[in-house]
Formats: sequence, structure tokens, C-alpha cells
Amino acid sequence: MLKACLNGQRLPSEHPALPVTAAQLAVAAGAAVAAGAEAVHAHPKDADGRDTLDADVVTAVVEALRAAVPGTPIGLTTGAWASSDPGARLDTVRRWRTLPDFASVNWSEDGSVELAETLLGLGVAVEAGIWTPSDTEAWRRWPRRDESLRLMLEVNDASLPPADAVAAARELVESVGAQPGVPVLLHGLGEGAWAVLEEAARQGLDTRIGLEDALVLPDGRPASDNAELIEAALAVIGRISRAG
Repeated sequence: MLKACLNGQRLPSEHPALPVTAAQLAVAAGAAVAAGAEAVHAHPKDADGRDTLDADVVTAVVEALRAAVPGTPIGLTTGAWASSDPGARLDTVRRWRTLPDFASVNWSEDGSVELAETLLGLGVAVEAGIWTPSDTEAWRRWPRRDESLRLMLEVNDASLPPADAVAAARELVESVGAQPGVPVLLHGLGEGAWAVLEEAARQGLDTRIGLEDALVLPDGRPASDNAELIEAALAVIGRISRAG
């Protein structure tokens, strides 16, 4: 499964095609799915382009995405940076009226278990974000871990060179083990994003790409938009698959 991560925490100044508004996200999602993405992950943003979990913004984003890519799973962030504290984040999520299909919950953040269980209670699937092997251990202690939609293993140090990013990715995969009980998605950020995507392809894992993770193509040229990144990722995955 290849997921499009459309914008991330980035600000509009970081890329001319970064989708910020609900309408922009809808256009970006439509192009990414047409290019081959099988799911979409987005960060709702306020008027300044900063991440928000506000119910009105979430409703606008989810409705726009659903209209643009009907039948495609839609996921949102719940990153702690988008809310002032764990309690406020929970209260905000409980006010969501139009719900995404899934939401990512970073297991290293305070209140992750309560947030995950709140989302499950709302009928929103949980994508458990794993940044370190200790996050894996904490997720394993969660009694409802088998209800996770997937484990999202993230090499989230965008400054790591490719070789170091791959080493970190392998450490995360090793921490999960051969049979975690749920699907596994592996991805990286920044300089190591493409190397980690290749590692995911070699290991037969789900992965993702988009302007959240990378602003350039595998050859280092600037990416024009999310759709071009999806097309490039499918080419990389196909090449590795053919190589056996």
C-alpha cells in the first residue's frame, strides 16, 4: 500500500504546491490518487498554515477529501504540536463531527493511549506511530494493540543521511518483529526519505511519500507536487520488485 502524505507540519513557504486549505488538499488528493496513491494522510491547517485539530477545519478538510477521492481511506494527524496539552487535544478530538477513516497517534506523545482509545470509540481507526524501539515496547503493552489499523514506523530525523536512515529503519522493523499482528508501514523524512522508501519496498512493507516527507525526487530534482512524488515512488517500488 502506498499512501500520499500531502502536507505535514510544513508551512506554505516551504513549497509552492503545498496544499493548505481544504480545497487545495482536495485537488492534491485527487491528483495523488490518480497517480496511484491508495490512501491519503493530511494535516488540517489554520489560516496561517499551521496544524490544527479544530472541529470546523477538520470537517471542511474531511468533506473536501471525501468528495475528491470517494472510496479512498482518509487519515488525519493528531500530532501533539497541534494542541496545547493532552487534555485539550482529547477535548478537541471529541468535538470532531465529520470523522476521518483513520488517524495517526504518535506513541511517544503523552496521552497517546487515551487518545487512541477515544478515536476507536468514535469509530476512527488508529494508525500507531512508532518513532523508536521503546515506542514499540509501549505499544505492545497496550491491551487493544491488535485493534490498530497498522503500525507506522517513522524514521523522523530528517537530517539523517540515507545510510543512517536505513539503519534506523531496520532497527525499527527489528523491534516490531516478524509477526506484529497488524500491517506495517515504513517511511522516512527529509534527506533519508527515498532510501527508507526503498528499504520498505525491499522488505515488502507498506510505505508513503508526499510533500510531508520529501520535497525532492529520487534524483534530487525538486518535486513539482504530491502526484509527481507518488509517480516516482511507484517507479522505485516497481524497479525493486522486478529486481527480486
